[in-house]
Amino acid sequence: MLFGVGELRVRLGGVSRQRVDQLTRRVDFPCPCAELAQGRVWLGEDIESWIKEYKRAARRWDQGRPAPKLLSAAAPPGKFAPEKK
Repeated sequence: MLFGVGELRVRLGGVSRQRVDQLTRRVDFPCPCAELAQGRVWLGEDIESWIKEYKRAARRWDQGRPAPKLLSAAAPPGKFAPEKK
């Protein structure tokens, strides 16, 4: 399954396009598998794995543990995930 921005919005609970853009710029967010005329797309399994880890990190932060350093500047355009072997 592939996820575009619209699918990400739904899967993440109806967040805004701006919030999806913020999340996709995090260093821990999966790289898109392709960039199409309509925008970037991600593999569903990569997104599901990220959501699981994101929730785990949020729970640690809620319990008073230090939050991991996950935010960064925007990735350069056209940067894609390495090919899987």
